[in-house]
Amino acid sequence: MFSQSEMAKPDTLQVDSVKFHSPTKATLMSVALPGLGQVYNKKYWKVPIIYGGIGTSLYFAISNQKNYKKYRTAYGNRVDGNENTVASEEFDNYTDENLKSNMDFYQRNRDLSYIVAGLFYVLNIVDAAVDAHLFTFPKNDNLSFNLQPDIQLTQNNEITNGLKLVVKL
Repeated sequence: MFSQSEMAKPDTLQVDSVKFHSPTKATLMSVALPGLGQVYNKKYWKVPIIYGGIGTSLYFAISNQKNYKKYRTAYGNRVDGNENTVASEEFDNYTDENLKSNMDFYQRNRDLSYIVAGLFYVLNIVDAAVDAHLFTFPKNDNLSFNLQPDIQLTQNNEITNGLKLVVKL
């Protein structure tokens, strides 16, 4: 006959294993190092865009800072009231207003460049978080949009022509 070990098989439940993809981990990785959250989300192509945006913004911020310091020093030397101050010959053709205007221009551009770099950094974090949330979102190849001509009746029983957007999910 049958022994007890042959008859009793352990119950097993097979579940499709879905890997958990943590949005928190992706967000923290992007906070620690820009682009690391995109690597975690397997969106490698976004990393050069992030570093290009942040790097370009910081390059212009540093360049504008150098020019700002140059014009600030020249303006300060011109208006300090001390005859012993040696002014640079480079700025002899500039008026006080020109120096002040250039100084303000480079200061404004420097500040704007830092803001743009910060925006790229924040967008990097937001992108990593959103991508991680949508990582396991089902992707359907049948998704399509289609514009079709349409004829409808209005409330006054008049015929109107138009277009209709058809979305197939």
